[in-house]
Amino acid sequence: MSLVQIFIIVFFGFFIALLFFGAIIEPLYVLVFNKPVYIHWYPFGQKLTASQRSILEKEFVFYGKLSDKRKRFFEFRVAAFISKYKFIGKEGFVITDQVKVLVSATFVMLTFGIRYYLIKVFNKIIIYPEAYFSTINKEFHKGEFNPGVKAVVFSWKDFKEGFQFENDNINLGLHEFAHALYFHGLKAKDQSSVVFADAYVKIQEYLVQPKVLDHLIASNYLRIYAYTSQAEFFAVVLEHFFETPQLFKQEFPELYNNIRSMINFEESDLQ
Repeated sequence: MSLVQIFIIVFFGFFIALLFFGAIIEPLYVLVFNKPVYIHWYPFGQKLTASQRSILEKEFVFYGKLSDKRKRFFEFRVAAFISKYKFIGKEGFVITDQVKVLVSATFVMLTFGIRYYLIKVFNKIIIYPEAYFSTINKEFHKGEFNPGVKAVVFSWKDFKEGFQFENDNINLGLHEFAHALYFHGLKAKDQSSVVFADAYVKIQEYLVQPKVLDHLIASNYLRIYAYTSQAEFFAVVLEHFFETPQLFKQEFPELYNNIRSMINFEESDLQ
C-alpha cells in the first residue's frame, strides 16, 4: 500500500469519525450532561499583544479571577474576537486597543461556556462617545443590538460606567451582547445553542409557576424594565448574574441555575 493510499484511508477515517461524533456521540452527551463534550480547544489560537494583555490585567476584573490556564483560553478568545469583528467609531470617537479589548472581553466573559462564541448575528461594533440620537425612533440611545444591519452599538461613556459600578446590576455591554446571544441562541443548531434553547424553555416554565413572577416583581431585585419583553428579561437577568451572583443565587436559586446552565457557565469563575 502506497503512502498516498494510507493518507486517503486515514483522512476518510478521520472524516467519518468526526461525522459520527457530531451526529451521534455529542448529541447523546448533551442529552445526558446538558453541555457540549468540550468548550475550549485552540490549536492555532491567536495571541494578544503584551499591551492588550496588560489592559485585561488592569481593567477587567473577571479575567483576574481566572486560573492561569483559563486566562490563556480567555486571551485566545479576546484576540479572535478582535480579529473577526469590525470596530467603527462614530462622531469622532477613536477606536483604541483599550476599546477593542474591553468590548471584546465583555462578550467573551458572557460566552465563556459556549463553544461557538464567534456568532454571526453581528459583524461590527459601532461606538459613539456618548448617548446618540436615533433617526429611526427619534430618541437618544445608550446602546442597541440591530440584527438588520448586524451591529451592536454602544455609547462609550455608558459602556464604561457599566464596569465602574460593579454591583449595581446595570452593565450596558452585557445587556446589548445578551440581546445578540438571545437572538443567536434560539435560532442556531450547534450543541451550545441546543443547551441554550432547552434552558430557555425551562425558564419560561419556571416563570409561569404560581406566584413566581409576582415574587420576582415584589422583590425589586430586577429593575422593572426586565418585564417589558422576554428579550429584555433575559438581558437584565444576565446583568444580575454577573454583577451580583451570590445574591441572585440566594434569592432565586432555580432561576440562577437555569441561567448558569443556559450559558454553561463555570460557577467558580464568578468567585
